[in-house]
Amino acid sequence: MRALVARPGAETGLALEEVPDPTPGRRRVVVAVRAVSLNRGEVKGLAGAAEGTVPGWDLAGEVVEAATDGSGPAVGTRVVGMVGGGAWAERAVVPVDFLAPLPDEVSFEAAATLPVAGLTAQRAIQIGDRCADGRVLVTGAAGGVGRFALQLAGHLGAEITAVVGRPGRGAGLQELGATTVSVGMPERGEFDLVLESVGGASLAAALAMVAPGGCVVSYGCSSGEDTTFDVRDFYRRSGARLHGFQLFPELQRSGPGTAAHDLDTLARMVATGHLQVQVGLEVGWDEAARAVSALLDRQVDGKAVLRIE
Repeated sequence: MRALVARPGAETGLALEEVPDPTPGRRRVVVAVRAVSLNRGEVKGLAGAAEGTVPGWDLAGEVVEAATDGSGPAVGTRVVGMVGGGAWAERAVVPVDFLAPLPDEVSFEAAATLPVAGLTAQRAIQIGDRCADGRVLVTGAAGGVGRFALQLAGHLGAEITAVVGRPGRGAGLQELGATTVSVGMPERGEFDLVLESVGGASLAAALAMVAPGGCVVSYGCSSGEDTTFDVRDFYRRSGARLHGFQLFPELQRSGPGTAAHDLDTLARMVATGHLQVQVGLEVGWDEAARAVSALLDRQVDGKAVLRIE
C-alpha cells in the first residue's frame, strides 16, 4: 500500500511511498482510509520523526478487516477513529476503543476532523467543569479545537470570549457561539474556564484572569514562548487551577471505550446539525506539502483535510 512517510530530506519532511500492508489483531481492525485531518502537534513533530515512520492521528474510512477476536465493527462499516501514528496511509490498524461508527449523513472528510480536535475541545470543557452558564475564554479560537469548543460551550449556555491573532481570523466565530471576539487577549475580565493553546504571554494573561475556583486548561503552546507569571496573584485566586492537557493520556486515564463513546457522540451531533465541521483546506494527499505549510503558516481557518486517493 501507499503511505506518507517521514523523510527528513523531502519537502516538509514527507514522501509518498510504498509500505507493507497492516494486519488486524485482537481488538484491532484494519480501516481503508478515505480521509485524514492534520493537527499542529503531528505536523510540527515531523521535524523530529524517525525516518520511514507513517505519521497521522485522525482518520475516517471503512473497515476492511475485522478484529481477530470478533470485537469492534464488522467489515464494511463506515467509521471514524484515531491512532497514535500511522493514519496517513491507504490502510491503518485502529484499536476498537478509539473507533466509532459513522452515520451516513457525515462525509469522510468531515468526520476526519473530529477525533483530536473534537475530543480535545470536549474533554477540556469537561475538565474545567465550570462551563454551564459560566464565562469562558478560548484562545486560538479560529483553529480546529477552538471552533469545536465555541460550539460545545455554547450548547451549555456559556458566555464566550473568542481570542484570535488578527482581525480576519475572527470571521464567523460569533455564528459558532462566541459572545465576543477579541483580537489578542482582552485587557480585563474574569473567566470561570480558559481553554489556552498559545502559551507565553497568552497563558500568563489567562492565569491573571481566571476566576476564583476556575480553571485554565493548557493544551498547547503555539507561540513557542516561555511563560512568566505572578504567582502571588494566581494563588490569591482561591481554588483556581492550571491543568496541563494531553489528549492521549487523558483518554487512557478515562478508561477503555470512552474515546469511542465520545467520538460516537460527536459524529451524531454532526449528523443532526448540532455541531458544524469547518474545513478550511481540503486537498488530495499528493498535495500534503501544501497543506502542511498552510497549517504551520496559520493560513487555515478550521481544519486541513487530506483525501486519500
